[in-house]
Amino acid sequence: MPIHFQSSHLVAVIAIGLLTALPLTVRLRPQSWRGVLFKALVANIGAFAAVIAFEILTE
Repeated sequence: MPIHFQSSHLVAVIAIGLLTALPLTVRLRPQSWRGVLFKALVANIGAFAAVIAFEILTE
């Protein structure tokens, strides 16, 4: 099953990643830049997973 990303998917990934990273950072309050980087990475992985799952479910 091929998965094709379009520009709308990339916009969704960025939006979901930013909206997820903000509450994670505010709630967990990392003490260093590594903590902030880790939270942003987790949020972006979740965003990619959400877009891929949506793509699979709508095919």
